[in-house]
Amino acid sequence: MNLSKDNIKKMCGIILFTIVAFLSIQNLGKVIAGLQFVWGILFPFVLGGIFAFILNIPMRSIEKLILKLSKKKKKRTKAVVRSLSLLITLFLVMGVISAVMFIVIPQIGDTVRELTRAAEAFFPKVQVWAEDMFKNNKQIYDWISGIQINMDRIIETAFNFLQNGAGDVIGSTFSATKAVVSGIMAFFVGIIFACYLLVTKETLQRQLTMLMNAALPEKAVEKILHIAKLSSNTFSSFFTGQCLEALILGSMFFVVMTIMRMPYSLLISILIAFASLIPIFGAFIGCIVGAFLIVMVSPLQALIFIITFLVIQQIEGNLIYPKVVGTSVGLPSMWVLFAVTVGSSLMGVAGMLFFIPFTSVLYSLIREWTYGRLEKQGKQKA
Repeated sequence: MNLSKDNIKKMCGIILFTIVAFLSIQNLGKVIAGLQFVWGILFPFVLGGIFAFILNIPMRSIEKLILKLSKKKKKRTKAVVRSLSLLITLFLVMGVISAVMFIVIPQIGDTVRELTRAAEAFFPKVQVWAEDMFKNNKQIYDWISGIQINMDRIIETAFNFLQNGAGDVIGSTFSATKAVVSGIMAFFVGIIFACYLLVTKETLQRQLTMLMNAALPEKAVEKILHIAKLSSNTFSSFFTGQCLEALILGSMFFVVMTIMRMPYSLLISILIAFASLIPIFGAFIGCIVGAFLIVMVSPLQALIFIITFLVIQQIEGNLIYPKVVGTSVGLPSMWVLFAVTVGSSLMGVAGMLFFIPFTSVLYSLIREWTYGRLEKQGKQKA
């Protein structure tokens, strides 16, 4: 074997990697504890990076609009415009969240009260219907007749559990309090870090590119920058399209339900809008919850609501969604279903939103690699 300088370096690297891997396996518990400690330190900054990416989508459009209106390209003006666009974005996001909370929370309170009154009238009707159905079966008839539903007692029991049971457990648990405090701190640190990232994003991008050029080969840097650009464009297009589509769908439901004088039109419309952010299954979750709310008031209106939902869903799926979202993720339907299933299994709702653009990026990279290999081999693309 030729013991050249490069081969000696490779052998030393393999030996070092083997030793580190062996020691890590031997002390796996300590390694996991160390990784958890490091993750706890890095989590606020990772959260800030996610905030920065999401806020950058509307901020970029606002900044372009302000620069177009100002018609000045001086560096000082751009710095002022960057800060102004960031403030406008933050106020818009806070305004939307506050508006939704002020609309939804009172609506939820009114809905709970109305459902309580509706349940008091609804369950006796069901009981009478069940007695008529099973009047020939004496055992079932006697059991149904003996059921006594006291809504006041049910609500009182639930509140007592929340106040005296779960409330005491949560309130007396130090770890839960610590987790809440650390979560709040991580949120605010993430917001501050996101603002720094957004204000200095070009400088950070330039410095990171210079670092990669100094440490990595030119082809590797080009590949990393290509993947980063593809990922940014895919994720931005997906989230922008999903939010716009959710807004359109919620508005359609609110207008139609208001015209048809259905109950809980505003609450159900907001619920469907937020649920439709989850691809494929989200809007149907909103439909199930909405139908449950309406059926307590009027089963006939609940049936009409389901039919209305199916009609609007067809219009949205065949006309609106292809125009608004279109091929922004460039992913076939089969892989969208795969991404949603895997994402929901690993990370829940957040996984559904993350894995579709992530799978789209992987799909695009694999397609580029496949076409490149076929082109080198002189074979025809499928």
